[in-house]
Amino acid sequence: MTYEEIVATAKEILEPKDVSKMEGHLAVQIDVTGEGEGAFYVELKEGQLHVEPYEYIDRDCKLIASADTLTKLISGKLDAVLAFTTGKLRVEGSIDKALEFQKLLTATAKPKAKAKAKTTAKKAK
Repeated sequence: MTYEEIVATAKEILEPKDVSKMEGHLAVQIDVTGEGEGAFYVELKEGQLHVEPYEYIDRDCKLIASADTLTKLISGKLDAVLAFTTGKLRVEGSIDKALEFQKLLTATAKPKAKAKAKTTAKKAK
C-alpha cells in the first residue's frame, strides 16, 4: 500500500464519521512506518473531522504503526488499546488524547442526506 492510498483510505473511512456532538479539539499525527512510510494528521475541530497528508506540529499526540496496523485500526478491525499493549502501536504525547482518538474511531457514520430527507417527509405526512 502506498502512502497516498493509506491517506485516501483514512479520509474515506474517517471523514464520514459523525463527530458533531464531540466537543473540544483533537489533533493526532499518524506516522506510518515501513511500506507506505509518511505522516498525516486527523483533526477534530468545531465538530468537524479533517484528514490531511501533512505533519501536525502542534499535535496532542502521535501514533506510530505500520500501514497494516493503521488500516485495521481505522477500519475498526483492531482495537487501539490491544494494538498498544501488544506493541503494534506506539504513542507519543498525551495518552488521554490517544484514547479520545479511539472514541472517534468507534463513532458511527453521519446519516445520509437522502435517508434524513425521507424521515422528514414521513413526519410531515
